[in-house]
Amino acid sequence: MYPVTQSQASFISGGKSIRLDSFLSSANGKAFPAVVALHGSGGGHTTMSEPATLLARHGFAARRIGLLGFSLGAYLSLSNAGIDSRVQAVVEFFGGLPKEMKPFVRRIPPVLILHGESDPTVPVEEAYHLQQVLEGKGVPYEMQIYPGIGHSFTGEIWRDAGLRTLAFLKKHLGQSSDSSGTQV
Repeated sequence: MYPVTQSQASFISGGKSIRLDSFLSSANGKAFPAVVALHGSGGGHTTMSEPATLLARHGFAARRIGLLGFSLGAYLSLSNAGIDSRVQAVVEFFGGLPKEMKPFVRRIPPVLILHGESDPTVPVEEAYHLQQVLEGKGVPYEMQIYPGIGHSFTGEIWRDAGLRTLAFLKKHLGQSSDSSGTQV
């Protein structure tokens, strides 16, 4: 695994200050694929720190682009991937593709769908709707619905989702395995 450097920056958008948390791998100037992680409406650094650090430790940081979205961030990730050819992979945690975006989707890269079956915030039907869209367009995808799980993952479910995320991003962003394996 690689050492991780964390930093923060901010910029103004629509009159509001937007904070950017950066989690970067460092390995003697080696170029890494980028993963942009978008949090849900509750947002904040605490929800993103663990998954962002995990990805940075495994060498994801500025070449091919993947999007990782949680809840509202998953909707934004999929919407953007549907119109931006630079996005090469999307991992969506308990989100979906807005039905209004379907007519505008020109292309979608491979998608990993991770959703709790008992999610009261974003119903699991959103995951199945996304699955239908992907199958209709012939887009490669992987899907894991966690029985009895709600709108967040912890413990073994998070560990499983993390391992699936790493494997998926390595496969679709071309990141080779490092000598330390894929420990989470």
